[in-house]
Amino acid sequence: MKKPMNETLFESQKRAAESSRAMAEVAVKNAQEIAKLNQQAAQDLAHAFQEKVAELLKVKDPRAAFELVQAQVLQDAALQVASYQHQVAQVLKTGNRELTRIAEDMIAQSKSDLIHFVNEATANAPAGSDAYVSTFKTAFNQALQNFELIRAATADSFYNFEKSVENMSNLSQTSQATKKRASRK
Repeated sequence: MKKPMNETLFESQKRAAESSRAMAEVAVKNAQEIAKLNQQAAQDLAHAFQEKVAELLKVKDPRAAFELVQAQVLQDAALQVASYQHQVAQVLKTGNRELTRIAEDMIAQSKSDLIHFVNEATANAPAGSDAYVSTFKTAFNQALQNFELIRAATADSFYNFEKSVENMSNLSQTSQATKKRASRK
């Protein structure tokens, strides 16, 4: 049984709204996870700071205090920062993958809706409208190619974002390793 065009359009709009809601939920979830990471990092930093200050107050020799700060405090802070960056990168990567899945589902559904629309429109074309149907189908095939371009661009965008997060993490780790080697010399 064929559905009226208005009902089909309503279902398409409903699916698009649901997909948008799902994307918003992913974004909110990521923001909440990052906020939790920020809160935990701040608490850990405050606790570590209090411990290090207590240790520094026990040291009487300024040189020993300097060595303690350089050797222990800065390295501990660098490790905490690296751990925090890794956790944030994981949250972003997970959210990015979920957004990629939702976007690809939306594109596939839109493509399916367009195919259904064209099939319905051309199946009921009046006699003698072959030239119009041919032009319409040509435009439709172009639209399908555009859907594929949009899908590929979306996938590339999400992939590039994930790679940039990984590159920032790798750059930070390399920088920290270089600083550790330099402080040991």
